[in-house]
Amino acid sequence: GIGKNVVCEKAATAVDSFKMVTAARYYPQLLSMMGNTLRFLPAFVAMQQLLVEGYVGDIQVCDVRVYGPSLLDQSYGWTCEELMGGGGLHIVGSAIIDLLSYLTGTRAHRVHGLLRTFVQQNNLIRGIRRVTSDDFCFFQMLMGGTGSSGVCCTVTLNFNMPGSFVHEVMIVGSAGRLVARGTELYGQRNGSKCEELLLADGGGVGPEAKETPRPHLQGLSSMVKALRQSFQAHEERRLWSQGPVASAPTFEDGLYVQTVVEAVKQSSSSGEWVCVEIMSQEPDPNHNLCEALQRNKKLLSC
Repeated sequence: GIGKNVVCEKAATAVDSFKMVTAARYYPQLLSMMGNTLRFLPAFVAMQQLLVEGYVGDIQVCDVRVYGPSLLDQSYGWTCEELMGGGGLHIVGSAIIDLLSYLTGTRAHRVHGLLRTFVQQNNLIRGIRRVTSDDFCFFQMLMGGTGSSGVCCTVTLNFNMPGSFVHEVMIVGSAGRLVARGTELYGQRNGSKCEELLLADGGGVGPEAKETPRPHLQGLSSMVKALRQSFQAHEERRLWSQGPVASAPTFEDGLYVQTVVEAVKQSSSSGEWVCVEIMSQEPDPNHNLCEALQRNKKLLSC
């Protein structure tokens, strides 16, 4: 068929991600990127630059907290089903996993996680219908080197909290720390008595929506501007320049993220640390279907 430039959302499984990687390799001259808008959020662009410049020194700990209302749709749909890609880990956690890899320049090699579904039914989803996607998730990642040389990451996702959306990413190093709260960036060096505002909220993207909290909404706006600049560099608009979208996650990054997501789910089921092993060839589809059905059956019986 005819190849197209592709900006894609996250896949439902690692197998689907692997197929995306394989397909993209047939058209290396075309644009193929994952649509993780957080990489384009000005606060995280500035944070990544400051980390490269050594603002915090050697990165030691990453701590992420995302709290908000339910991610479920008004009626029963894919957001209710873990097998269909619903749940806080897949919908929001995947963007956090990719973001931490982008900020630290490393990837996770071991993970440990816990998933829970506190709201299995509500006023609109009841009867024979039951929610299997997680609304609470906590996981840890060991990234980079082994032992004490690696980066320790903790991520807490809670979508049972009414009120305003909370999105905080903190990176602590040997010389200081950086904290992105919503769309603003703060920093504090060792020895300083208070933190300083390094980047204020740029605004200009409209009111916050339940489906798209402000960090993602502002990141989406910045990503669209980067895509426009990438294609405007060429008069025919059929070619694109890599510069404006150089920080965008590739399909290979998407495969890594989905591998980590599935490793966290496996860890939650087994209660043990799980190694992150990137898929190198497509497995038997029947084998993966059986594993997914067995995992879903186990969740329903808990």
